[in-house]
Amino acid sequence: RIYRYQTHDYAFSSNEKLLHALGGNDFTLMLNQSIHEVMQKAGFSQKFLNEVVCPAMRVNYGQGLNINSFVGAVSLAGVESGLWSVKGGNKLVCSGLLYSAKADFIPATVVSIEPKSRPRSSGDPLKFYHITYNTSSGLTGDTYDMVVIAAPLGRKMANITFKNFDPPIPEFPNPYHQTITTLVHGRLNSSFFGYQDPSSFHLGAIFTTENPKLFINSLGVVSPVEATTKEGPGASPSPVWKIFSEEELSKEQLNLLFSSYDSVKSKKWLAYPHYVPPEKCPPIVLHDHLYYLNGLERAASAMEMSAIAAKNVALLAFHRWHGHTDHLDQEDLHEKLKTEL
Repeated sequence: RIYRYQTHDYAFSSNEKLLHALGGNDFTLMLNQSIHEVMQKAGFSQKFLNEVVCPAMRVNYGQGLNINSFVGAVSLAGVESGLWSVKGGNKLVCSGLLYSAKADFIPATVVSIEPKSRPRSSGDPLKFYHITYNTSSGLTGDTYDMVVIAAPLGRKMANITFKNFDPPIPEFPNPYHQTITTLVHGRLNSSFFGYQDPSSFHLGAIFTTENPKLFINSLGVVSPVEATTKEGPGASPSPVWKIFSEEELSKEQLNLLFSSYDSVKSKKWLAYPHYVPPEKCPPIVLHDHLYYLNGLERAASAMEMSAIAAKNVALLAFHRWHGHTDHLDQEDLHEKLKTEL
């Protein structure tokens, strides 16, 4: 539904209103219940939850069955077949959007945002925002009519200072979950996974259950970003494997997983929110024309969710600037658009 609403230029001023427009009270309630609770009530067995649902949560969000049921549903959708990838790598989405938007890209780190105003000869004073940012040449800044923050706010993330706002911009103490990604070019030790004969091992992905003895969340072959005819562990003698874990892997642990390897690269990152229902999404509108789109990550963090949030903020900012209230927070859009057609 959201794609249809956005095609018709409708926008929502809060993440809760956006979710409610998509699925009514059922969607907003999903933020208050765990995926375990919802699926158990729906009749799924504990064995199914432990051995099928939980591994999907661990590979996609590094967390277990206690995450909210909305992000849990997104996670389950992510393990189905028929998913799309971007030839050349997902990074091309960002560069492609910048190119299409003809945006003036400034490689810098935003340090602070401050509301300003100057009197006009008639009417209300002109309001704008002064942004201070750090470039390779040092601190500088500029003024803008609107500002959209498209990065998670927090001291460990986008550490932006909001100066002289009245009322002050609140802090959003929403913790992010640390995941370690390790890329290994090597030969997997199939015996560690119960296959004594390496020639009988044909798995391209291994998910794990919630077991304190396990030191990985998942392990899988990394497919090349360019189109190839061969995939899976048999595509080359030593494919590249991607491992998700809670902690950095020790040499001893790598030696358990691999019979031999020649290259290891690891990256520690705050990949997605730490989900603990009930969830409360931060506001979209932080100030008159200051917007925050990453609050929707509290419902579920994914590229698709970020794209929806970005389109919503663009439409919201446009309509609020021009006073188009008839395209904001409309109820029963599904029925309304049906009658229009």
